[in-house]
Amino acid sequence: MSLLLVAVSALHILILILLFVATLDKSWWILPGNGSLNLWKDCVAHINQTSQEIWECKDVSNSGWLKAVQALMVLSLIFCCLSFILFMFQLYNMKRGGLFYATGVCQLCTSLSVFTGALIYAIHVKEFHEPKGSFGYCFALAWVAFPLALASGIIYIHLRKRE
Repeated sequence: MSLLLVAVSALHILILILLFVATLDKSWWILPGNGSLNLWKDCVAHINQTSQEIWECKDVSNSGWLKAVQALMVLSLIFCCLSFILFMFQLYNMKRGGLFYATGVCQLCTSLSVFTGALIYAIHVKEFHEPKGSFGYCFALAWVAFPLALASGIIYIHLRKRE
């Protein structure tokens, strides 16, 4: 049983790391050349006259869709942190035989938030970013975090506390 708890905790921490990197790093949209755009800033590299690389960063567009993606990714982080705290609380305070329903529901909300945010970004990316480009690794990390969080939520719902 302790091996299962360690595996579930490790999976949860992996999901947290994926979500933090996906939300905060700078590679949701890759521009041709040397530029990457994230959820928070548009940063493009330029070479000046002395051959030094200078990064120019500006705020992202005011698109309502992008604001929704930002909010959903932050919400997914909040749900994931809350579900981990609930898991630890339930692990130490729940009586034997209890199920981790609250943790599972929070983790399923994490999965739903990530899925919705990544889907909105995929559908509306051309509205708030330059059309020439491709999806970056942060976008891929969000899509990887979605099924992991979904599986984790289902595992938590079926997990029973034993001694």
